[in-house]
Amino acid sequence: MPAIGAVVALAAGTLVTLTPAAHAAAGATLPFTSVEAESATTTGSKIGPDYTQGTLASEASGRQAVRLTSGQRVEFTVPRAANAVNLAYSVPDGQSGSLDVYVNGTKLAKTLPVTSKYSYIDTGWIPGAKTHHFFDNARLLLGQNLQPGDKVAFQSTGTQVTVDVADFEQVGAAATQPAGSVSVTSKGADPSGNGDSTQAFRDAITAAQGGVVWIPPGDYRLTSSLSGVQNVTLQGAGSWYSVVHTSRFIDQSSSSGNVRIKDFAVIGEVTERVDSNPDNFVNGSLGPNSSVSGMWIQHMKVGLWLTGNNDNLVIENSRILDTTADGINLNGTAKSVRVRNNFLRNQGDDALAMWSLYSPDTDSSFENNTVSQPNLANGIAIYGGTDIAVRNNLVSDTNALGSGIAISNQKFLDPFSPLASTITVDGNTLVRTGAMNPNWNHPMGALRVDSYDSAVNAKVNITNTTVTDSPYSAFEFVSGGGQGYPVRNVTVDGATVRGTGTVAVQAEAQGAATFRNVTATGVGAAGIYNCPYPANSGTFVLTDSGGNSGWSSTWADCSTWPQPGQGNPDPDPNRNLAKGRPATATGSQDGYTPGKAVDGDANSYWESTNNAFPQSWTVDLGSTYAVRRLVLRLPPSSAWGARTQTITVLGSTDGSAYSTVLGATGYRFDPVTGNTATVALPTGTNLRYLRLSVSANTGWPAGQFSEVEAYLTS
Repeated sequence: MPAIGAVVALAAGTLVTLTPAAHAAAGATLPFTSVEAESATTTGSKIGPDYTQGTLASEASGRQAVRLTSGQRVEFTVPRAANAVNLAYSVPDGQSGSLDVYVNGTKLAKTLPVTSKYSYIDTGWIPGAKTHHFFDNARLLLGQNLQPGDKVAFQSTGTQVTVDVADFEQVGAAATQPAGSVSVTSKGADPSGNGDSTQAFRDAITAAQGGVVWIPPGDYRLTSSLSGVQNVTLQGAGSWYSVVHTSRFIDQSSSSGNVRIKDFAVIGEVTERVDSNPDNFVNGSLGPNSSVSGMWIQHMKVGLWLTGNNDNLVIENSRILDTTADGINLNGTAKSVRVRNNFLRNQGDDALAMWSLYSPDTDSSFENNTVSQPNLANGIAIYGGTDIAVRNNLVSDTNALGSGIAISNQKFLDPFSPLASTITVDGNTLVRTGAMNPNWNHPMGALRVDSYDSAVNAKVNITNTTVTDSPYSAFEFVSGGGQGYPVRNVTVDGATVRGTGTVAVQAEAQGAATFRNVTATGVGAAGIYNCPYPANSGTFVLTDSGGNSGWSSTWADCSTWPQPGQGNPDPDPNRNLAKGRPATATGSQDGYTPGKAVDGDANSYWESTNNAFPQSWTVDLGSTYAVRRLVLRLPPSSAWGARTQTITVLGSTDGSAYSTVLGATGYRFDPVTGNTATVALPTGTNLRYLRLSVSANTGWPAGQFSEVEAYLTS
């Protein structure tokens, strides 16, 4: 683990330690260290990065992974002492198989089973959803102690397997039975997993009232849920040793409370999402003053769907993986609930949610949790509630229909209790979060405040936030239901934004927010998009209270969206850096606007004001690049006669001070050779803003380009 005070973010290809702020580090303190497959040695092929809904890479950690066909392998360097590994992977729909495992070149007798059984979820009743939930997790005790620098390899035995990330962990010895506890095996439970242990668990719970039910190492199969669980501790030997196999563990509408659930695994068989089924680890109530800790919860619909009285509940130090819907949902009436230091991966809906249905969630919090790869909806969502806190969480790689954090008055059903009093959002780190919303046909920001069904009148304090490589925007203010309700009383104080695909602030609702000490670098298109929807529904006022930098510009045309980017990943050297980027010009003729030279369509074109040389055209590449080659195009049609344009190439890193890269030169465009001119730029050229100044054109009295392409390769 990193030193105390550091923050580990799963970044593309590596583990990145972010400099800590004065407040507590974001995310959970985890017993494992993750290594991305794309940073490992492989004979397979890398996929991604890709942010397109429905693609395999878009659901991967870091939006990249490694694909193995038969005989290919990926070899990880062990980052810490470890004797166990958990692997996130995907196989094609309908297939299963196994991976051979090698430690320092020696093949283990054990293999790692892989399957698509729990993947490829369809939720056609959710607008905008596509088939999703492509990845799954499989774990293995290696039977030996490894040291940092050792090698662990996984090799395909026939099935195509896409490997995403490996979690290396040193698992301690199994715990021993507490004195005075009632073992489920003493009541007839079968640790082989062959027999039905449901009644044995029920009998042990009855016998241990006020005490401890002990779940020894083994696999236990339950065929129906437990109820009447109260005033008892359910304890295992550790989540790698004591495993309960059931898709419905506890299902009860009420309890007198004082339930302790700790240190075992519950692994289900949920392969679809059926919202009417209670296919959850806990469905309903554990009662007041209860706790859940040290659990491994996997292959359920929801980890914990909590209704009724759960006052003072603590959920901590647990892992929730591969759920087809939410990880945890406080579904109204939650009072003083603390959800802290948990790890959640591959949720099929909000990973962590509070939904104030029937009565408000009150004085409850999500703190120091790590959320990775929710593949439908948000990392963390607060739907209504009073005096709610979201503190020091790390959220990465959200997919369709989701932000990293959403603070929302979307009600879904009635009666609903909107956001009230003070909502605290402090110390969170959001990495590659925010996604395209296909229902809106525009993106959702990394952190979203949404007056979906009613005005946001609560005081919303967003402080000490880090947003890294958002594919779209950092902060969004929107009325997602399209009714134009206002978002008011928002303060954003102390934020670091490192890379956005479009803008730093995406304001689409009437209302107001105050910004203080918000710094941004690598903003893709402009600092601010301020275009309330519906049009003329009112303005959004951004108050600058000082200390802000890097995002002062405003997107000028509310009839168009900034072109979504990919959060400034290291570019493919063969990628056209100019495509889809914001373009401007000193003038345009008729409808031949600057953006037509970067729209990817060789038949559309920019044409400058006629008879007014010199004219210039400029594109913002979004970041400074070592550009080595330009390709300039005119429409390929033979109707465009051959011509020579005299062009000066200029560059700038800040959009203000430009220097000449290449002096005025005549470039020949001839339809016989594709109406294309290639321009080699000198070694040492580094620019973000590329400007082409046209001083002559033998074919028409204006500057003309159908496409301007910029490449890193010469």
